[in-house]
Amino acid sequence: MSTEAMRRTPAPPPGTYLGMPKFQKNAKEQLGNEQLRKNLRHATGTIRAKRVLRVSEVPEWEELRLAGEAIKNRTLRHLDRYLVQLEESLTKAGATVHWARGAAEANAIVVALVKAKDVDEVVKVKSMATQEIELNEALEEAGVAAWETDLAELIVQLGHDRPSHILVPAIHRNRAEVREIFLREMKQYGTPAPEDITDDPAELASAARRHLREKFLRAKVAISGANFAIAETGTLVVVESEGNGRMCLTLPETLISVVGIEKVLPTTADLEVFMRLLPRSSTGERMNPYTSMWTGVTPGDGPQEVHVVLIDNGRTHALADPQGRPALRCIRCSACLNICPVYERVGGHAYGSVYPGPIGAVLNPQLRGIEHPIDQSLPYASSLCGACFEVCPVRIPIPDMLVHLRKEVADHKAGVHLEPIAIGLAGWALSDRKHFEFVEGLASLAARVLPNTHYLGPLPWPAAAWTRARDLPMPPQESFRQWWHKNRGEEQQ
Repeated sequence: MSTEAMRRTPAPPPGTYLGMPKFQKNAKEQLGNEQLRKNLRHATGTIRAKRVLRVSEVPEWEELRLAGEAIKNRTLRHLDRYLVQLEESLTKAGATVHWARGAAEANAIVVALVKAKDVDEVVKVKSMATQEIELNEALEEAGVAAWETDLAELIVQLGHDRPSHILVPAIHRNRAEVREIFLREMKQYGTPAPEDITDDPAELASAARRHLREKFLRAKVAISGANFAIAETGTLVVVESEGNGRMCLTLPETLISVVGIEKVLPTTADLEVFMRLLPRSSTGERMNPYTSMWTGVTPGDGPQEVHVVLIDNGRTHALADPQGRPALRCIRCSACLNICPVYERVGGHAYGSVYPGPIGAVLNPQLRGIEHPIDQSLPYASSLCGACFEVCPVRIPIPDMLVHLRKEVADHKAGVHLEPIAIGLAGWALSDRKHFEFVEGLASLAARVLPNTHYLGPLPWPAAAWTRARDLPMPPQESFRQWWHKNRGEEQQ
C-alpha cells in the first residue's frame, strides 16, 4: 500500500453543522466578510443571467413546471409502492438494496461494505445525501480516506471547509483563493499543483485533473449519490459537468450509491421532463455535459458489485406533513439560492446545513426536527419575497412553507407568545379614535425627544427580538391628523 494511499483526507472544520450557532448569529458574522459578499454577488448574478436566457428559449416552460410538480406529487402520494418496485427492479438487475432509517444506520452499512473490500480509500461523486449523513467523517473514523472528485467539492475538501451551495459548493471562494489552496494542500495528499500555476480556470482544472487521475485509476470502491432513481427499470441517474462522475461510475470494481427515498421517479418517460427542467434551472444550460445512467451490474463492463442504500433520515416525517411534503419535490437545482437576496448576502455557511438557502430553510427543520436552535432559526432566514417560488422548476411553495414552519416553531417554544399580545394591542389602538390618537401622541413624543435619529432600536424586551433584525423608522414628529388640522382645518369646517 502506498504512503499516499494511507494518508487521511483533509479534515473538515471541527464540530458538526448542529454545533453551529443559529442563523441570525451566523448571518451577522458572514455579512462582515466583504470578499465573501463580492464572490457571491458575482457568481449568483452570472448563474441567474444564464438561467433567464435558457428558460426564455422554452415557450412551454410553465407547462414543464406544472408537469414536474404533478409527477413529483403523484410519486410522493404512492411512494411506498414505487420504492418496493424500485427495490425489485434493482435486485433483478443484479444490485443489492439496503434500507437505512437514519444517518447512523446508513453510515454503518457503507462502512461495513467498504471494509469488507479490504481497502483504505474510496473515490466519491458529488452527493448531497452523503454530506447530509456526514459519511466522509464516518469513513475517516473507520480509517478510510474518502476522496471528493467534483472540482468544487475538491476545493472545499482541500480547504478544510464546508460546502456553501447546492450546485457550486465552493461558490464562496474566488480563483485566487483556489490557487492558494491547491498550492498549499495538493502536495500533502497526492500529485502537487505546479509551482508556477496561475489562477486561470483552465490551469486550475488541469491541476485538479492530474491530482485526481491517480486516485481514479487506483480506487477499487466508489461512492455516489443519484439525482433520480427509476422505479420501473432500477436505473440510477447522475448529472454532472466535469466527467468525474463518469470515472467513478465505470472504473472501480464496487459501486455504492446512497440515495434519498424521495429521488424515485415512476418511469423513464417521467425523467424526460426533469432532464429539461434541471439543467436550465441549475447551470443555465440546455443540457448537462454528462448524464450517466446505470442499471445494476453488466458482466464485464463497469462495477461488478453494485449496492444501493436507500435512506429515510427524516423524509417520512416530512412526507406525513401535508404542508411540509412539497419540500420533497426538490431536485436540488439551486435556483432558489441563486435568486434569494438573503443567500446572496450571507452565503451557505450561515444556514448550518449541507442544504442552504430557501430550500434549506424549509427542508432542514423537517428532516432534523425543530428541537435544535439552528433549525428553529431557519424559517426566519427569509424576507418572504416569493422569488424562490417563481424560479423553482417543481413549484415548491417555499414562502408558504416558511410561514407554516414559523408557526410550528412558535408553538414549540415554551413561554409567552408575543404575537397574540401584539395583535391585541393593535386591536385596542384601532378600535377607538381616542386610543389611536393616544398612540400617535406617544410616537410623536419619541420623535421630538430624539429629533436627529432616523431609526428606533434596538428596543428593550419584548420588542428586542424584532428590532435586532429590522430597522424601525422613527415616527414623524407630526402626525397626518395634526398636519391636516393645522393646514386644512378651515376647509374641513
